[in-house]
Amino acid sequence: MALNNTVIQILYLVASALFILSLRWMSSPATARRGLFAGEIGMVLAIGGTLLHSGILTYRWIAIGLVLGTIIGVPLGKVAMTAVPQRTALSHAFGALCVTLVGTAHYYLGLQEGGLPKFTMGVLCAEVILGSLTFTGSLMAAGKLQEVLPQRPITYKGQNFVNLGLLAVSIILAVLLVIDPSRSHLFPFIIGIPLAFGIFMIIPIGGADMPTVISLLNSYAGLSAAAMGFVLDSKLLIIAGALDGSSGFILSVIMSKAMNRSFTNVLFGAFGQVAPAATGKGEEKTVRSATAEEAAGILAAANKVVIVPGYGMAVAQAQHKVREMYDVLTKKGVDVTFAIHPVAGRMPGHMNVLLAEADVPYDKLKEMDDANSDFPQTDVALIIGANDVTNPAARTDQSSPIYGMPILDVDKARTVMVIKRGMSPGFAGIDNPLYYFDKTLMLFGDAKGFVGDIVRELSGGHGH
Repeated sequence: MALNNTVIQILYLVASALFILSLRWMSSPATARRGLFAGEIGMVLAIGGTLLHSGILTYRWIAIGLVLGTIIGVPLGKVAMTAVPQRTALSHAFGALCVTLVGTAHYYLGLQEGGLPKFTMGVLCAEVILGSLTFTGSLMAAGKLQEVLPQRPITYKGQNFVNLGLLAVSIILAVLLVIDPSRSHLFPFIIGIPLAFGIFMIIPIGGADMPTVISLLNSYAGLSAAAMGFVLDSKLLIIAGALDGSSGFILSVIMSKAMNRSFTNVLFGAFGQVAPAATGKGEEKTVRSATAEEAAGILAAANKVVIVPGYGMAVAQAQHKVREMYDVLTKKGVDVTFAIHPVAGRMPGHMNVLLAEADVPYDKLKEMDDANSDFPQTDVALIIGANDVTNPAARTDQSSPIYGMPILDVDKARTVMVIKRGMSPGFAGIDNPLYYFDKTLMLFGDAKGFVGDIVRELSGGHGH
């Protein structure tokens, strides 16, 4: 038995080290695959160590769980690249539900065995509250991303008071349970109230804030797992949860800075409502449009082209056509790079993932600050389905919800071309004055089809 325990501890130690290395390696595109592999190996070792535990009386239910998990997990893993954000949100929901169920089971078992120490009860309450609100919050985020729920903020008067009131009530109930864990009639409320809070927390948040919300929910899921580690006396869970919680939190801070906004503004700002005045002004203006043949001629004549990908590229699954266009232009001697805004798309790193899938070289992907210094020397900025992250109103219009948000300075390029289905506002619901500039050409159509047409024109010998 002592030998068995030693083996378990060694497996847990190696798994913990692999989790730390995994996070370190995933911070760079060049080592990201190694990071994923390390994380997977670490998880296999962690599960293996747990299965060796002497407290397991029968493996029947574990086997059933593994089979059911595999049946659900394999199809969930085979999602389109455009569905990765909502798939990620679902993962957070499942993890949070697991934490909530384990915490609930531990509470009722602890009551049967003569009660729970105050510290354990306190951490258990935190685990259950965080797990419950993350479960429903993640489901709501997935629903908004999948567009089965309205993407615009759903707001009502006094909602922040209601939301914070719900959270306060659940915390007060948790304190009462810590003082006297035998008040079992209160326990269902510290599950039910945070479940409701999770729904009300996400409903008022607009689609433009979803990348930050997803990283924040990731942080909550990690913190609840770390709390579960304290309850179950599992150092591995504490380490894994702390890594997940802190990395998600740091990422949320970075993304909030990228939008020049605070957490409170993200969570309570209802960012993403259509601004009627702005869209009204847009209707009075005229835009210049161009054909694929004209666009190909301009691109072929350029010395430097910067491509700005956005969610429109993801929806159209145009990343492979974009890679073809990159190849054709590079062969013609054009210097082509990609400008990546931190919050482009629907989740952190969304554009990097898509372009990596299409084998676009890592060194051609430039972060916002590097890309912005290039735009004044750029002949053509080609925007593919990015709206809010290229909106110059963020610099000039103090009444705009995105005022002060750092953007990609595409308007400093000599020519701007925008591939867009139509003139509807972007995910934040704000009209973009860039589209009405004299230097801007609108390329109306599906991103994949339009880029494909440009590639055909370029390959056919059009241009210089």
